[in-house]
Amino acid sequence: MLVRDFKATDIEVLVEILKANQQYGHPELDGPEAMMAVHKCVAAEFLVAEEEGKPVGLMRGVFDGSRAVIYLASVHPDFQRRGIGTALLQEIGRRFKQRGAKAISVTIPGDATFWRRFGFRQTTRVMSAYPINEILSVRSGTLVSSS
Repeated sequence: MLVRDFKATDIEVLVEILKANQQYGHPELDGPEAMMAVHKCVAAEFLVAEEEGKPVGLMRGVFDGSRAVIYLASVHPDFQRRGIGTALLQEIGRRFKQRGAKAISVTIPGDATFWRRFGFRQTTRVMSAYPINEILSVRSGTLVSSS
């Protein structure tokens, strides 16, 4: 198995992995255009695990100069429980440490068993505003009508 940086040629297979894990609810956030934007972002790490030349997993996160956050991790169901998630986590952790991160947080859907094995513990509640226009239309705590 090889863990490497994302390449544009990975997009189609990565979309299929996300779909297989029911993690593709918002293509505008995780689809082809978003993948290319993340790839170009200097704050981001976008890793791909491959076996026999084919992508089987991915992990994305950002480092803001102080903290690191992993916000997307996915391994194809046929390749889970083979150490691929561990390899992705250890590589992104190594890269974030090299950049100066002292801690890593992760946003995860569902079961946290995998993450707890590595010392992650629940500390905060993560909330999302999607689409972002919802937060832009609030004034003094009241949602402004868009009509």
